[in-house]
Amino acid sequence: MKGLFYSPVRRKERRKERKKKRKKERRKEKKERKKKRKKERRKERKKEEKKERKKKRKKERRKERKKEEKKERRKERKKEKGRKKEGKKENKKGKKDRRKERKKER
Repeated sequence: MKGLFYSPVRRKERRKERKKKRKKERRKEKKERKKKRKKERRKERKKEEKKERKKKRKKERRKERKKEEKKERRKERKKEKGRKKEGKKENKKGKKDRRKERKKER
């Protein structure tokens, strides 16, 4: 009941002050929310960028691995080819030896 004894002018001033205070608080809260949102967005962006980098790195590693495997396969093929050639040479030698043996028999 204390408020009743204030003069109308005083009441008006107090109302004005409360309004001002509320406005100030709202502005402050808005600012804080904005700050929070900004922080969240930054966090999210960083997370995304990290994900992207990880993806890129994974892709690069896979590419490198494939390259290495290809190299290894090529090396293996070359070795295999060399072995085949050696085998052919040995067979040819055998053929020549057999011919010589036949000639000797005659």
